[in-house]
Amino acid sequence: MNLNLSLFYFFNNLACRSEVSDWIIVFLADYLQYLLVAIFILFLYFSSYSFRKKIYIFLVVGISVLFARFGITESIRFFYHHPRPFAVHSVCQLLSKSEWSFPSGHASFFFAMATAIYFYNKKWGIGFFIAALLMNISRIAAGIHYPFDILGGMIVGIGSAWIVAFFVRALFARDKK
Repeated sequence: MNLNLSLFYFFNNLACRSEVSDWIIVFLADYLQYLLVAIFILFLYFSSYSFRKKIYIFLVVGISVLFARFGITESIRFFYHHPRPFAVHSVCQLLSKSEWSFPSGHASFFFAMATAIYFYNKKWGIGFFIAALLMNISRIAAGIHYPFDILGGMIVGIGSAWIVAFFVRALFARDKK
């Protein structure tokens, strides 16, 4: 058995143990995403940044997540069709998705968000990284992603945020001259 499949079964074996653990896995895997977006909006709204800085942060985060999730991830999935674990193996499946699994769209979206937030607020960024990691490990436990799907999405998300932040900084720096 390869490393990806071994790690998948390690996390997937956490599921189907009890109703409570399954509820926690499903919450983290499928519902935490809404809470994170709401927390980001509230963080930005109540932060002490100037209105201009809030718009700037919102743009960097928004463009980063859209570029990662709908630009790069969907481009990879268009050319590379990797089936979900439950379509190929006997797994404990708590959730079901129909699109391809590599790279993880949730991982690319939320690691892009965490990275972009980290550029402006280290403490909040670390919190978002931890939440993104918990969410995506739960997606492995729920039977809908392999660990390498998450790793691929993480690389896409972090890379996308770096690229977007670089270009937005360059654009804003040019406007200030």
